[in-house]
Amino acid sequence: MKIQNRQNFLVVLTIAAAGLYVGVNFVLGPLEDWWSTRQAQVKALRENIKDGNGLIRREASLRDQWANMRTNSLAPVTSQAEQQFLTAMDGWSRASGATITSIMPQWKVESTNYNTLNCRVETEGELGTVAKFIYNIEKGPLAVRLDTIELSAHDTTGQQFTLGVEINGLALSRQ
Repeated sequence: MKIQNRQNFLVVLTIAAAGLYVGVNFVLGPLEDWWSTRQAQVKALRENIKDGNGLIRREASLRDQWANMRTNSLAPVTSQAEQQFLTAMDGWSRASGATITSIMPQWKVESTNYNTLNCRVETEGELGTVAKFIYNIEKGPLAVRLDTIELSAHDTTGQQFTLGVEINGLALSRQ
């Protein structure tokens, strides 16, 4: 091979290597990153569509649940809501046979759309009565949620129990 041909060959090879280097590092790499980002976005959008379709399929049951919550929520006026809550607590304790020893209600203003009534309730009774009291709260129609439950034996034989529960009640503003 002649020197001129060899020089031309090496120049072409160098230009080809530089072009390949530029193509791989400055064109192919960013395109690959862009493609990966695009695939992640498409996957996220497909998940959103799947979730949306699930919500559409469950629309009737979700609307029924919301209507049930609005119907069974506490009254928007605090005095009426407290009376409603205390009446329900009295009914639950009578139905279960548990004795309420203290009730400490406290209102929390969450937003303009709803408030919560946080209440600490202490009861006493046998294991069956305090269990029935918890069951009555959970199964009652009122929009309340048990947050914490503390159960302790009141005597050495384990026949009398003290139950402390923290209950949150939902009061929706009626607009």
